[in-house]
Amino acid sequence: MKIRITIDGTPVAATLNDSAAARDFAALLPLTLNLTDFHENEKIADLPRRLSTSGAPDGVRPRTGDLAYYAPWGNLAIYYRDGSPSPGNDLIVLGHMPEGATAQLADNDEVRVTVEDAS
Repeated sequence: MKIRITIDGTPVAATLNDSAAARDFAALLPLTLNLTDFHENEKIADLPRRLSTSGAPDGVRPRTGDLAYYAPWGNLAIYYRDGSPSPGNDLIVLGHMPEGATAQLADNDEVRVTVEDAS
């Protein structure tokens, strides 16, 4: 599914994968979130509700541009730098945005984003 992430007024095309969690995330759109920095490699924000973790793979290594769901906290993470490997199925990659679009995330401690369907 194609989505648009508007970061401080700049639209960026992104794609969600076909996982249960990504489909559940898409059902929440449109969303406006204030993302805050976490571990100097990702921006995070709480989602309005928990997402499905059905069929989530064990272990993932998030990459720059990944949109992910961290199940224990119920939040969205957008990676502006590669992340550490996450064993188990706590972290679920939902989709991806171009790496070149992540610079705006790295430059600010807090970023306001709008995520919407672009199909």
